[in-house]
Amino acid sequence: MVEVPPPPTIESFYKYIAEGKLMGVKCKRCGRIMVPPKPLCENCMAKDLEWIQLKGEGEIDSFTIIHVPPAPFSSIAPYAVAVVRLDEGPKIPGIVKGVTQPHQLKIGMRVRMVFEQTPSMQTWPQWPRYYFQLV
Repeated sequence: MVEVPPPPTIESFYKYIAEGKLMGVKCKRCGRIMVPPKPLCENCMAKDLEWIQLKGEGEIDSFTIIHVPPAPFSSIAPYAVAVVRLDEGPKIPGIVKGVTQPHQLKIGMRVRMVFEQTPSMQTWPQWPRYYFQLV
């Protein structure tokens, strides 16, 4: 029996995150990698995509410090959110754990993704979380 890969949806992306895997989709026509996945290639509009596992490592491309967070994150404020350019090319945002002040980060710093289960008291969204930590 041939296993059918899950569709390139945000639900599939977070199922992989729950397994401790950062997965994206790669266009078989032009090679563009998209994270989170999309059903069409954002470069050539092809639908012929395949799931690939990414290392979850990269460099900080930009960042900000959040002082007024949404309710589910109020217990960790202030915290840093960075856009990370992954070594494979795509960019993905995420919280940088343990950083509360702008002087603690610099553009180009190396980070690695870490995975955390969804807190049981969280009501919405019920997605597993990922963070970045400085390398």
